[in-house]
Amino acid sequence: MSIQKLSHPPRILLSDKTAEELAPKIEAILGVDGYVRVTAQQMHEGIADADFCFVSRDITSTSTKQNIIPETQYVYDALKNSKALQWVHIHSAGVDRQIFLDLMARGVTVTSSSGASASLVAQTALTGLLSLSRRFPQLAAAQRAHVWAPFFKVGLPPDLEGQTATIVGWGPIGQKLAAWLKAIGLNLIVVRQAASSTIPDTRVVSFNEFSSILPETDWLVLACPLTAQTTNLVSADALSRMKPSAHIVNISRGAVIDEPAMISALKSGRLAGAYLDVFAQEPLPADSPLWDMPNVIATPHTAGFSDAILQRMAEKFLENLGHYAREESFINVARLS
Repeated sequence: MSIQKLSHPPRILLSDKTAEELAPKIEAILGVDGYVRVTAQQMHEGIADADFCFVSRDITSTSTKQNIIPETQYVYDALKNSKALQWVHIHSAGVDRQIFLDLMARGVTVTSSSGASASLVAQTALTGLLSLSRRFPQLAAAQRAHVWAPFFKVGLPPDLEGQTATIVGWGPIGQKLAAWLKAIGLNLIVVRQAASSTIPDTRVVSFNEFSSILPETDWLVLACPLTAQTTNLVSADALSRMKPSAHIVNISRGAVIDEPAMISALKSGRLAGAYLDVFAQEPLPADSPLWDMPNVIATPHTAGFSDAILQRMAEKFLENLGHYAREESFINVARLS
């Protein structure tokens, strides 16, 4: 998808930090006089409007989907009230925040930075999977308690090689993780929109077949976008079909899982463990049982963070800006499900 070339230099809403850092690169694409930088304050005051916006990481800051800080909301409100807005690029891979859904519904093109953090997220998911497989949470607890607890005292963990990992979603994260899991020796099942899709040496099923493959799944890895189809995908019924020895790895979105049902399964032993980087509500409430479960690793939605990630996110925006300048189709265009 591409957007129509404007008859005037594009007015781009950027944060102060991003405007300063990216100015040379934007000028290299559009020319020194080829764009106008706009602020949210100017938009609120009615003295400027924006055609484009890059919602950089410093704009969302510490906001989550459920808890939006005033500074972030200020920018969101500017976008909602814009009459000229045509394109918004966001720093994240996911586009499920309400503001972006609302903008898409009114015809604004929204693009994401999908792929920028794929390797990092896949590394983190693999780390969580391996840590659960080798019972690092229990070993760490024993270390803190100064207890010598070798496996022969508490039960030997099963071999990971030969187990089955089901990966839901076949984007950059799922593909990267699949290659590593294959190298370790796991069998793979991939859940995609169409079972007719082919992946070499890999079994592919559709979402309609999701429930049927759960009984043979040892590791359920959720790497899919949040859509109407994937919301509550891992329901109480789905959890009841899984092996008691099975684990969940979720680096997708918290709403993909029925969280209370998962907590119940973890407590009762109907599910062996979980690595979770995302939750139904973020920040995870202090009274959530997930904090203290010995079979859970919980991290604060940090799977895609590194000291180079902000630059890679900005590069995705600049790549699409170049596509605009050349009147080419955008990459990573989001669509309403």
